[in-house]
Amino acid sequence: MKKYRDNGSVGALLDEYEKAIVELKQVLKQVSYEQLHLIVDHETKDEDCRSIQSILTHVVRAALAYVVYVRNSVGENLSIPDRVKLDQIDEYIKAIDDAFAYNVLLFEDYPELKMEENDPEKKILTNWGQRFDVDQLMEHAIVHILRHRRQIERFLLRMNG
Repeated sequence: MKKYRDNGSVGALLDEYEKAIVELKQVLKQVSYEQLHLIVDHETKDEDCRSIQSILTHVVRAALAYVVYVRNSVGENLSIPDRVKLDQIDEYIKAIDDAFAYNVLLFEDYPELKMEENDPEKKILTNWGQRFDVDQLMEHAIVHILRHRRQIERFLLRMNG
């Protein structure tokens, strides 16, 4: 894990994002093939939250989507990727690492990217209706990883309890 990137707020965000991912991967290394695929929450209406596999599929897609939102806000024309269901924990770990690398590449490609925007009309509109500036969207991305790491931990407790 790289620590203390020296590019101000971007460095802090990337360091904390990477830290959250490292914590998630530590939890994932405990997950068996059976646990990955087991439907744990039969009541939820959220298809992204039924199993560890569905959670991780959502996590990878979201990590890529946040970058797409930012890239599109500066003039690119990209589509949010489809969900890709993987079969093994190691495949998800690689996909998470690749998604993080895509986030790092965003800031390499746009070193002068405006992080904060006060005008609500210039903020990035997400597909769930929320508006963010780049700083807020990256903070959301970090907390997204934390929330789903916690959810996976709770699923594991239910499976092992």
